[in-house]
Amino acid sequence: MSHPDHTLDNPPSLAPVDAAAHWQRFAADLPATRVLWSEIVPGGGHWSWRVTRGTSLRFAALGERANCSVVLYAAHDKLERYSTPDTCKALHTAHFTRGHVLMSDMGRAMVSVTHDTLGWHDPFGAVLDTARMRDKYGECRFEAHRNAMHRSGRDGLLIEAGKYGLTARDLIAPVNLFSKVAVDEQGRFAFDAARSVRGSSVELRCEMDLVIAISTAPHPLDPRDGYQPGAIGVAAWRSGPAPADDFCRGFRPECARALHNADVFALS
Repeated sequence: MSHPDHTLDNPPSLAPVDAAAHWQRFAADLPATRVLWSEIVPGGGHWSWRVTRGTSLRFAALGERANCSVVLYAAHDKLERYSTPDTCKALHTAHFTRGHVLMSDMGRAMVSVTHDTLGWHDPFGAVLDTARMRDKYGECRFEAHRNAMHRSGRDGLLIEAGKYGLTARDLIAPVNLFSKVAVDEQGRFAFDAARSVRGSSVELRCEMDLVIAISTAPHPLDPRDGYQPGAIGVAAWRSGPAPADDFCRGFRPECARALHNADVFALS
């Protein structure tokens, strides 16, 4: 039995006519033919995406007090997720920058840090919870303050994680982009509030199909008064997975092994 061809009355345009070109504001050097989408997430906001292997994301600090808490889950099975202990133990570091890879609890590279103008991103400071936010900044609820409300990083990440069937038990320690937390000899954390971050950027290349969620709430250790987190720009483009001569592969043997594990999984 043959079937007639059907055509849509309103066929989709080949051009993303409904997508604002936010990336031109903070990533104008990216080739327009390869940019997939871009967003500007206001301070105190949250967002999430499902992205495929070989996609790169540029995060840009658009405000002086920008912080971007990032969590990663494997799209094929969200029980596999970014692991702070495994990553820091393998890389022997207390901060992330270009060359590092963020690993899952299965030893696979989830993302690689391929570009970084700042040089230090925090893996230890955790995320701002609601109780700490209220104690530090006071209560500012949506019912009274609308878009000027205060939202904690934890609540923002839980809202995004819930879109993919995840709950509070699945919330993991994030990577805090644009925040520097040093650790002294006594193991005490010190947040660097003097460092300028506006205009800086970091790029993460996805080595697996991922669910990525972010919050732009303040860092929990930020000592500055007032709830004034900066906005974050995000742009995605097709870069392809890590090539054989990739900088991150040669950065440390542990990076090469994690990337190899991700490559093997992608081919299986």
